[in-house]
Amino acid sequence: MDTSNPAVFVNAQLIPNFIGKRVRTVVQVNQYSGGVATAKSTDDSQLTIKGLPQVPIMNFIEVIGIAESSNSIDAELWTDFGNTFDTNSFNQLCQLANGEFKGLFL
Repeated sequence: MDTSNPAVFVNAQLIPNFIGKRVRTVVQVNQYSGGVATAKSTDDSQLTIKGLPQVPIMNFIEVIGIAESSNSIDAELWTDFGNTFDTNSFNQLCQLANGEFKGLFL
């Protein structure tokens, strides 16, 4: 596993802490046009994800990329998780990965 450029687990609330850095999040795609998706974060905020190929509407996707602003990510990699995902568990993971157990998450 390459650990030279880790991606921090974030939800929309945490993105402002990592602008310009590599992040990893899960969103539900609401709209897609020309490589840009409008999506709902796991903590119910709207994010813009740039650099995506065609993505199924209403599916959850994991995105790894650079946080461009507090509500925008330039995607490098993405994985389609389908139309069901436990958003509460992901939010708890984000809190652990950026809090008490940060040392366990690269």
